[in-house]
Amino acid sequence: MLGSRLMGFTSKEEPHISYDESVKENWMKEVLKYRKIDAHAHVDESNYKVEVNLDYADRLGIEKLMISDFLRPHTEGPPDDFRTRNNFVIKCMKEHPGRFIGTVALNPKYQKESLEEIDRCRDAGMIGLGELYNQVKINDPLYYPIIEKCIDINWNIMMHSPIGHSRVALNPGEPKNISLPEDFADIAKRYPEAMFQFAHIAGGIDWEYACKVLKDYPNVFVGTAGSNNEANMIDFAMKYIGEDRLVFGCDYGFYQGVGHVFSAKLTDAQRKKIFFENISKRLKKGGLDVN
Repeated sequence: MLGSRLMGFTSKEEPHISYDESVKENWMKEVLKYRKIDAHAHVDESNYKVEVNLDYADRLGIEKLMISDFLRPHTEGPPDDFRTRNNFVIKCMKEHPGRFIGTVALNPKYQKESLEEIDRCRDAGMIGLGELYNQVKINDPLYYPIIEKCIDINWNIMMHSPIGHSRVALNPGEPKNISLPEDFADIAKRYPEAMFQFAHIAGGIDWEYACKVLKDYPNVFVGTAGSNNEANMIDFAMKYIGEDRLVFGCDYGFYQGVGHVFSAKLTDAQRKKIFFENISKRLKKGGLDVN
């Protein structure tokens, strides 16, 4: 299952993994040997079920999931909305201690309330922002005070990226204020000390274009999550982004998320970085040692 074309293999390829025949007969042993943090996960009470997250995580050896209940696209996202969503994340963390790392949803249109929400959620054990959605572009001045606060407390900032953006057209289903790769580059240049995470290169974006735009911005991590797992995606990202800036995530597409990391031409050390080490270093900066 993990070696299908959906996971990034072409029909004539074999997985680029060094293993003996005994491991080949039991593929899951190879999968389970790597520690994993899902750096892009969601929970809610309808579509992103807690029990489904944990079921797949257990099967695939995902120790922890960084969860959010994001503000939905084409919504205003008022404070009552993001507080309610963050409360659900806090509830999940309490009910499943050690499995979920909560990240904060907010809307910088409501700047005072958003800054207060960071403090409230931090006190409740949450760490980092995301998945921030498309109410406001990541490089809008409304975000400046929020980014500056995250710099002060060493928080990771994960922002949604477009679905269907190419060098020709933007998917009409996306709001006009969706954050494009060049918006990430712009804000990363303004705040080189901030820690940004570009969400899901496998989400449907022109991932080659995105990797090229973000190549020279070392403070932007790039998430591998998404369900559009074209062949050679991770290999291409390795060329432009590098092994120290790619972070594993599933975005509720668990077999795809794990599978296309295995489909890439990676060394054992590189898989360890992408699956676990890169994001764990950022979490440690914010005060959470997952080791």
